[in-house]
Amino acid sequence: MTGLLTAEQEQIRDLARQFAAERIAPFAAEWDRAHAFSRDVLRDMGGLGFLGMLIPEEYDGLGLETLTYLIALEEIAAADASVAISLSVHNSLPTQMLLRHGSPQQKERFLRPLARGDMLGAFALSEADAGSDAASLRAEARWTGEDWVLNGAKAWVTNGAEADLVLAMVRTDGDGERRGARGISAFVVPTDAPGYVAAKPEDKMGLRASNTCSVYFQELRLPADHLVGEAGSGFTYALAALDGGRLGVAAQACGIARAALDHATAYAKERRQFGGPLAGLQAVQFKLADMATQLAAARALLHEAARRKDAGEKVGAWASRAKLFASEMAMKVTTEAVQIFGGYGYMREYPVERLMRDAKVLSIYEGTSEIQRVVIARDLLTA
Repeated sequence: MTGLLTAEQEQIRDLARQFAAERIAPFAAEWDRAHAFSRDVLRDMGGLGFLGMLIPEEYDGLGLETLTYLIALEEIAAADASVAISLSVHNSLPTQMLLRHGSPQQKERFLRPLARGDMLGAFALSEADAGSDAASLRAEARWTGEDWVLNGAKAWVTNGAEADLVLAMVRTDGDGERRGARGISAFVVPTDAPGYVAAKPEDKMGLRASNTCSVYFQELRLPADHLVGEAGSGFTYALAALDGGRLGVAAQACGIARAALDHATAYAKERRQFGGPLAGLQAVQFKLADMATQLAAARALLHEAARRKDAGEKVGAWASRAKLFASEMAMKVTTEAVQIFGGYGYMREYPVERLMRDAKVLSIYEGTSEIQRVVIARDLLTA
């Protein structure tokens, strides 16, 4: 990418790459086995500004463009996707919703510590019975005349047991007829509030070091000033924020795929079979060529979407294209990397099996590949 980036982008990329090489990559396999990574890593990234990359300087953030943020995120993902997803959720969902729709008081109170890394953010939209059909969610908040009282359960919350605050989507349209997306509101939920309960971490196929859990609201009381924006508009806010989240997933996909390609290339040069290195076999050369081409195409699509977002364009369909292509690319590239490693690729002591496990969820979370195709097709057919 050298030559295509600004001096600032190269500086941020190099800082992220150095941090990832020194503080993340050497411990990724250990964290995967332990199902957790050190919170100190996030605090240190906060000290470097990586938890406030998209937050303006007036709120102690770096005020970076989307493209610069995604370049840095790819570097972190290449070292450990578990760390990258925590970073991505924090930067693209709760902080951006507060920035766009929060009151001046909410911005002053929450954005500064989020930008500095003093607080970690999470996002709660999905439920056990409301995944792709998120508008069917059932968690509710009722107004007592003095405060909001939340009840219900949210599923698959990244950082759910580690975060300091959660941007939660719940219904505020009463106990009557369910009205889909209408009546869903967004709330800032401090995780130390009485009635916030985080379940045990999910035992996942991949991203095992990232905390993912269900959370429960049990008569959880919030003052009126914890409602974000207008009551009933939360689902609209969430969909807009997911555009940025999907770009983050695409960046994670590029990072995972790049790591797999690097490992596979190095292994092909070192491993000897049939009297020479694997890299001398045309079948292996073709695999590496396809992997590199698919990665370059995914990154180009992602960067185009990011540039459009930074230019102020609507990027819903572009974000979906980037996520769709990049997530499926990462699965193909990591699968081929395992194939090149052969039997060793199936062993935990080699990194490509972890990369393959981590890649699978990219086509599921923040909108499945099927949902991305729906978004893209709708954009084409309504133009």
